[in-house]
Amino acid sequence: MKLHLPEAVNAYFAISNGGDATRLATCFHAHARVTDEKRTHQGIDAIVAWQREARQAFSYRVEPVDASQRDDALTVTARVTGDFPGSPVLLKHLFALMDDRISSLEIAP
Repeated sequence: MKLHLPEAVNAYFAISNGGDATRLATCFHAHARVTDEKRTHQGIDAIVAWQREARQAFSYRVEPVDASQRDDALTVTARVTGDFPGSPVLLKHLFALMDDRISSLEIAP
């Protein structure tokens, strides 16, 4: 089933699945914040570095399987499968969007 997600969110998942990390600037605001594994990455350069580090550490694929909207928050549940301990895992991606770009993203089990 194909989910109907905002363009910025679709671009984020495409990049997460091996796309060019420098394209993150097209879907995130310049001062966006990503929190993953209890670490926060603020700004495009830090977000690009986070994405590259994750790709260097593991091979994985992210597949959105469910989405719900509540006020200004979009929650996407995604199945993440790869060569990391505990694979596969379902992770919640909580997006805040502003002006058609991601202003914040929190990833948690």
